[in-house]
Amino acid sequence: MRTRAGTIWGVETFTSWHDWATTEPELRASVPAVTADAVSRAVSFAVEWHGDQLRPTGVPYLEHLLEALEILVRGAQVADEDVLCAVVLHDVLEDTDCPPAEIVDRFGSRVAHLVGWVTKPEAELGEDKTAVKEAYLRELRRAPRDAVLVKLADRASNVQTLRNLPPDRQRAYYAQTVTFIVPLAAAHPWFARWYDGWQAEFADLAG
Repeated sequence: MRTRAGTIWGVETFTSWHDWATTEPELRASVPAVTADAVSRAVSFAVEWHGDQLRPTGVPYLEHLLEALEILVRGAQVADEDVLCAVVLHDVLEDTDCPPAEIVDRFGSRVAHLVGWVTKPEAELGEDKTAVKEAYLRELRRAPRDAVLVKLADRASNVQTLRNLPPDRQRAYYAQTVTFIVPLAAAHPWFARWYDGWQAEFADLAG
């Protein structure tokens, strides 16, 4: 049975899994032991590669990864081992020097494939970074269903506390999410409901 994690500004939030000591027993109560073991290995791998990296908000990287995991497990009720590993690993290619082959070797080709889909490419010299990111977001319309689940959880972690960002950043991120991410949620009932509620709560940021 899912435990409601809480609400902020009327939006259901998932912010209690911020360290592995808290996360692990709750995860093991929700998924088979073999799945929890695999996710534990993924967490160790992510910590190994992300090291002391901080998010733009100044929090340790692991907090975001575990939030995204919590969203899939406690919110969307996802128990697929590869999807859960992929959500923990979703930033290692984009934000560390981890080679793709390392993910294949440790977690298999399916996990690596999912992580690859949600990895934003670097802008080449002379390319506009915003244009590159928007092209990547548009391409997600072609992504496999499970890769979309990873992206939806990733973005939900980022936007659930959107008002913590500076006002100009709030509007830009809201617009980007509504344009590119909300349509992806339509095929996933739990995420469709969550993003509908989120969009309504933050509707003052539109325009």
